Amino acid sequence: MKFEHPDPLLKDVEAAAILGISKAGFWRRVKDRTVPQPIKIGAMSRWPQSEILAVIECAKAARAA
Repeated sequence: MKFEHPDPLLKDVEAAAILGISKAGFWRRVKDRTVPQPIKIGAMSRWPQSEILAVIECAKAARAA
């Protein structure tokens, strides 16, 4: 049985690439809470893809306001 996660968990470099920023810039956005805090799995930090896409949608909405 093949399980496909409906909301993939992204590494910091993958999430940063979606946002078009560096890994260091991504972590600055996490620190200032522009990007949500990660889901911790042991020592790993992961972000649901939907949350990263929501950051973009929120920025687009703020731009229109």
